[in-house]
Parts: sequence; C-alpha cells; structure tokens
Amino acid sequence: SHDEVVHGKGSLIAKMSGDDWQQFATLRAYYAYMWGWPGKKLLFMGQEFAQREEWSESKGLDWWLLDAGMHDGVRRLIGDLNAAYRELPALHARDNEPEGFEWLIGNDQTNSVFAWVRRVEGSDPVVVISNMTPVPRTGYRVPMPLAGFWVERINTDAEWYGGSNSGNQGKVVAHAVKGEAWPAYADLHIPPLATLILKFEPM
Repeated sequence: SHDEVVHGKGSLIAKMSGDDWQQFATLRAYYAYMWGWPGKKLLFMGQEFAQREEWSESKGLDWWLLDAGMHDGVRRLIGDLNAAYRELPALHARDNEPEGFEWLIGNDQTNSVFAWVRRVEGSDPVVVISNMTPVPRTGYRVPMPLAGFWVERINTDAEWYGGSNSGNQGKVVAHAVKGEAWPAYADLHIPPLATLILKFEPM
C-alpha cells in the first residue's frame, strides 16, 4: 500500500535481499505468492514495474526503466497475474471463506517451500507453490487435490519475466495415491526464488 513505499521505507525491489538477479526473482515470487493468496491485491504507483526509487509526489514515475528487461519482465508478470486472477475463479471467488483455501505444504522450514490449493464450486482448482530460497528444488513432492494434468499458468522464473526459464515445461502430472491425506501427488521442479501457479486441466 501507499504507506509501505514512501516516507523513507523504500520501494519493494529495494526491500529484497541478495544481488540484482535475486532481488528481481524474489519480488516476482512474492507478487505471484500475493496474487495466489486470499484477499484483494494492492500495489502502489511504480511497484508494477519494480521502480527502484520510492514514490514521490514531487515527480513522475521512472517509466524509462521499462527499457531494461528485468523491469519490463515485472510489468509483464503483473499483467499476466491480473489476467490469471480474472480468468480463474478459484483465485478470487471465495476470498473470505475458509473453504476456498487449504494448505498443501505449510511447515517445510528446511526448504522454505509453501504450497496451497484455492478452490470454488463449478471451477477447476488452482495450486500455488512458492520456493523462497535461491536453491532449485528438483523432484520435490507436492500433495495435490486431484490426479491428472495441471498446467503451469504462471511460472515467475520464465524468461519472459526475466527469469532463468526453468520449470516443468508448462505441464505437471499428478499421480493418484491411496491411503494418504491427499488423493494425488506430483514430483515438481521448483525454480529458485519462484512461484508456480498451476491450473487443473480435466481430460
């Protein structure tokens, strides 16, 4: 919100740790995390393209930064996140109802991976997975709410956004399992400092 990026608090990109690549990757991962989380979304002026300087009422935004690929990548991501948010009812229809959210992974402090499912009646579920470390997670097993094909609707590590272009080649297969808390699982590649938003694709 406005108060978090003014009065000496700095821009969101300036709050991220690590080198330049890690700062942008973390910000992209955080944005997708936020869009996948329940509740309405807020961004203040300039944060949609990772303006480096904090906002000031005395001057315009640093639009020239869009000439740099990493800043334009953040702009592209925000556009795609907004489109996914509009197109996938599971991401917005039950923001204030506990039935619309359920943790898949909420206690993996060793790997700093978080995963949850968003759902609404009459629409396909959406799974959100975030890796908040600079270490890629290969073969990482995630419980899934349904067996079958899942599409990577958003991968914040995509080259289109300024990332390293690692992931699951656009599609994930969840395998059915019996006798477990969840009906299926998927072994994923989770890129470093990245968030994946997966949409179920019924056959």
